[in-house]
Amino acid sequence: MIVWINGAFGAGKTTTARELIELIPNSTLFDPEVIGGGLTHLLPAKHLAEVGDYQDLPIWRRMVIDTAAALLAELGGTLVVPMTLLRQEYRDEIFGGLAARRIGVRHVLLAPAETILRERIATREVPPDLPDGEMRVRQWAYDHIEPYRGALDSWLTADAYPVDNGTLTPYETAVRIAEAVRSGEAVECDIVQTPEPTAETLAAGVLLFDEQDRFLLVDPTYKPGWEFPGGVVEPGEAPARAGMREVAEETGIQLVDVPRLLVVDWEAPVPPGFGGLRLLFDGGRLDSAEAGRMLLPGPELREWRFVSEGEAADLLPPVRYERLRWALRARERGAALYLEAGVPVG
Repeated sequence: MIVWINGAFGAGKTTTARELIELIPNSTLFDPEVIGGGLTHLLPAKHLAEVGDYQDLPIWRRMVIDTAAALLAELGGTLVVPMTLLRQEYRDEIFGGLAARRIGVRHVLLAPAETILRERIATREVPPDLPDGEMRVRQWAYDHIEPYRGALDSWLTADAYPVDNGTLTPYETAVRIAEAVRSGEAVECDIVQTPEPTAETLAAGVLLFDEQDRFLLVDPTYKPGWEFPGGVVEPGEAPARAGMREVAEETGIQLVDVPRLLVVDWEAPVPPGFGGLRLLFDGGRLDSAEAGRMLLPGPELREWRFVSEGEAADLLPPVRYERLRWALRARERGAALYLEAGVPVG
């Protein structure tokens, strides 16, 4: 199990975490900032300069997941992780990656009043050897108050157990968290568990069109980036039926007719991924009543929307966009296409 202590910079996450490991038996402190610091020695300076925060590096998020899983495999017990996560897609990616490894996360939010938060930032001790010194560190914390406020107003409190530690000491805060974990009041996050593949996979996606000939894209919580409705074909399952099943599970739409194949795309393995065959089907046009009955995003989906081909270019990764582009051409021509890495062959 992981107890993830979230909150704005200056909320007291690390000091609380140090107290908490004394209260939860067989617990270990894991600070992902260590990974961020290590990456400054591993990655080229030019590459680091292209991002404003190491959290924006996919390698950091991947290493946080892998390191947490390795620590728990080595030590067992509970991992206490003090780390600010203010972008929902990063929270979903990390928690989803942990869930895929069957590691449950109790998400705790330290939420002192903003006036107290600003006072703590102003009086926070800063290590004297940091580049640019005290002013840079304090300004960094102040700059993140607005994103923190935005996260509070939208998604941050949806699954986190809030603790107002404005008048509490770190020990008192830790006692409250330990009791919430012990009693089950701080519940395990409802993040979809999607086991990582161990070999090439066969996946089926379905294009669903609205009355303006736009098509549906979804934003899954368990992986970064937008996708077509669909998923991995289970053993013994027909690919088209798998696409129909996934559409029903993700959107609540029950397709009556078996969708027509548009493209078969071979996705090359790119470590740590294994690649495999990706099939894209034509699920037909939904009228306004059918589209209106679509389920709101649940544990699997962060968002969904109907988009044009041009809008999809800004949402989909390049290979996935090429798969979409050729699927739309195949739909126009009435003939399926075979692709390799998004490029027609034969």
